[in-house]
Amino acid sequence: MNTEVIALLALPFLPLVAGFALVGGGRWPRAVTATTAFALAALTTVATVALSILVAVERPSLDRQWVQSLGLRFHLGVDGISIPLLVLTAAIGLLAVLHRRTEETTGSPATYYGCLLIIVGGALLTFLARDAILFFIAFEIVLVPMWVLIGVFGDRTDPAATRRAALTFVLYTVLGSTLMLAGILALVFSAGTTDLTVLGRGVSMPAAQQTAIAALLLAGLAVKVPLWPLHSWLPAAHTAAPTGGSMLLAAVLLKLGTYGVVRLLVGPLGDGWRTLAPLVGVLAVTGIIWAGLVCLVEPSLKRVIAYSSVAHMGVVMLALAAGTELGLRAALFGNISHGIISALLFAVAGGLKHRWHGDRLDVPRDAVRDVSPRLGFALLLGLAASLGLPALAGFWAEFLTLLSAWQPATDRTLFKVLAAFAALGAVLGAAYALRIARTAWAGSDDRNERQLPDEARWSDAHGLEWSVIAVLVVAVVVLGVWPTGLMDLMTPAIQQLGALR
Repeated sequence: MNTEVIALLALPFLPLVAGFALVGGGRWPRAVTATTAFALAALTTVATVALSILVAVERPSLDRQWVQSLGLRFHLGVDGISIPLLVLTAAIGLLAVLHRRTEETTGSPATYYGCLLIIVGGALLTFLARDAILFFIAFEIVLVPMWVLIGVFGDRTDPAATRRAALTFVLYTVLGSTLMLAGILALVFSAGTTDLTVLGRGVSMPAAQQTAIAALLLAGLAVKVPLWPLHSWLPAAHTAAPTGGSMLLAAVLLKLGTYGVVRLLVGPLGDGWRTLAPLVGVLAVTGIIWAGLVCLVEPSLKRVIAYSSVAHMGVVMLALAAGTELGLRAALFGNISHGIISALLFAVAGGLKHRWHGDRLDVPRDAVRDVSPRLGFALLLGLAASLGLPALAGFWAEFLTLLSAWQPATDRTLFKVLAAFAALGAVLGAAYALRIARTAWAGSDDRNERQLPDEARWSDAHGLEWSVIAVLVVAVVVLGVWPTGLMDLMTPAIQQLGALR
């Protein structure tokens, strides 16, 4: 076994093994200290970032017999679609670990860091899997540790709401998993193979059968994306989750859903996907408008960012529904850009919530730009990127999505109408971004109405907190100024999908 294959195996299993060790070490035989847990988690995620870069450069593969009686194989590999997601997952995992060090901790630090590492390892294994059943198993690994992060380490100001958010997260995701598994089994038995590489070239079966399987898979994956109207679990989960959990949930876990749509629907079931695409487009645009309207009145900063994620994932699904190579590029680029932008905004929101003792936007406060200029700058840049300002990461995803929806593979009239409404959604995005900038960044005009926080806690970002935010700021700018690197990386893999041939 050569070095590249060892790196391929180590990439998901290093964080998984370290994560389970920390979860176990938090209870028996002697609790791991917070410093030891942080050091192990930080070293593991640094190594994971290095391994993800090595795997991205060398592109190794591994294909071994797994369950011979069922014809299953342990098949791992990478291509231009999965490489950006691997690097994003590893990087956000490292930043989430570092950011936790800046927060006040509750509960067992070893368990917290362990859950973060298990989520990272499970997501990496999902993006590496080239067997449909292995894909499903890896997909499910991340759910329990995320539930723990929400339910055990979530917001303690309203324990009942936190428990409800964790329970809602589990119920929705288990429902989605059940439907997705049924769809995967139907696809595998109909196609006669579990190899995602073979399935990605397109399967040969009647159009009606394709549509039925595609509908089943879409119903399950729509919960994971989330696609309106199956999105209601997300705002509650983000509100309750700790900052690191929100960063991983928005930047990584949501991407598992859209990645599954590409691997299981768009590639294998081209005819079925084209049949469902108009419905997907309508639901996606409805979600964009719905989320935009909610963000105009929502008083919680974290919930506004959560609802904006619903809108941005709607943009990704609209691009996929367009059914063209340009649409796939826009969707996959939008996955990465939203991952970076949402991680930045949740990191800033977590810092503000800690300093404000809450995240209400309707409470008069001092201007963030005055009392915490670094956080103010990061907030403003994140909002600008989210609304699609040129030269920032969010611009290319929205621009290319509107362009692809205007020139779709089918139903041109419908998709032109959807493109127009999606553009209206972009206007709503600008409106609620400016609302946050006005209330938080610029602050209250009346000093007598302001509720000033404890001055000892109201300070600017520094140390690890500022380092995490600064890395995300640089990534947002680099991806906005130089999008062609990511586009060129994805193009060959996109062109291999059966739906485009």
